[in-house]
Amino acid sequence: MFSFFKKSETPAETVATPVEAPKASWLSRLKAGLARTSSSLGSVFSLRKIDEELLEDLEATLLMADCGVEATQTLLAELRRRWKHDKLETGEQLRAALAEHLVKLLTPLQQPLVIDGHKPYIIMLSGVNGAGKTTSIGKLARHFQSQGKSVLLAAGDTFRAAAREQLVEWGNRNNVSVIAQDGGDPAAVAFDAISAAKARGIDVVMVDTAGRLPTQLHLMEEIAKVRRVIQKAEPSGPHEVLLVLDGNVGQNALAQLKAFDKAVGITGLIITKLDGTAKGGVIAAIARTHPKPLRFIGVGEGIEDLQPFMATEYVDALLATGNTGAAEAV
Repeated sequence: MFSFFKKSETPAETVATPVEAPKASWLSRLKAGLARTSSSLGSVFSLRKIDEELLEDLEATLLMADCGVEATQTLLAELRRRWKHDKLETGEQLRAALAEHLVKLLTPLQQPLVIDGHKPYIIMLSGVNGAGKTTSIGKLARHFQSQGKSVLLAAGDTFRAAAREQLVEWGNRNNVSVIAQDGGDPAAVAFDAISAAKARGIDVVMVDTAGRLPTQLHLMEEIAKVRRVIQKAEPSGPHEVLLVLDGNVGQNALAQLKAFDKAVGITGLIITKLDGTAKGGVIAAIARTHPKPLRFIGVGEGIEDLQPFMATEYVDALLATGNTGAAEAV
């Protein structure tokens, strides 16, 4: 049996009260989140002239920051070329050159999510358990509402305990209705949500799916089924298939991306938990080996702590260059 959930129909205790967004600016929070890597890189560059030892230290630091072998080799090759061609001498000059090439590498990922052109605009979200998928849905609902869009949520994670209640509580916070079912078929939940959105003139439908490990092939097929059923409900959909990645999992994020892309055709990424323990370099690895639009990054638990990815401000935070002119938050 399907259910519409509206505000106050689910006890508030099903999900912990959200942490209030800190007063610090978005960029300040991003810098704090990436401080672990920026500090390591700073120690490589500070008070040193460029030599082979410095470049070897930089290579090791980039690898430790989860940049991956291919991205690291590409960046080091460019830096060696600049060192000789432009006669760079100091570590700070090398830092500036690295920032330039990182921005060049990451900028193709900077593609904001545009939800015009379809009504309802159907977004399917996938990812492993614990990546922050359901929380990201709640934050995205607020983001789209700030653009004047109406939102409907589909609780398609019918397997994880309390997943439905968690999504319903996020719906309560944003005054957004949620379609859910006690157990049963997640694809059927998605179909019903799309039908309801069409009837009610909703702008955006977000479909949650159960977390799956990439190695669980039979379970990944269930997510592929959700995608096929969405297409039956709306032949042009889903219009976006987002993969939520935990920023702390390092190179494992690439394995997840490749597996989910094969199963459901990923069109965009959200990287969460860039809030103190993440090394941050995995975005460079993704850009070099399996590029996908990085729609949003998250730095905390506050409902405003999910923002569109901007390559320049991200590199400024990662390298602590302090040269950003980007907007603080949108």
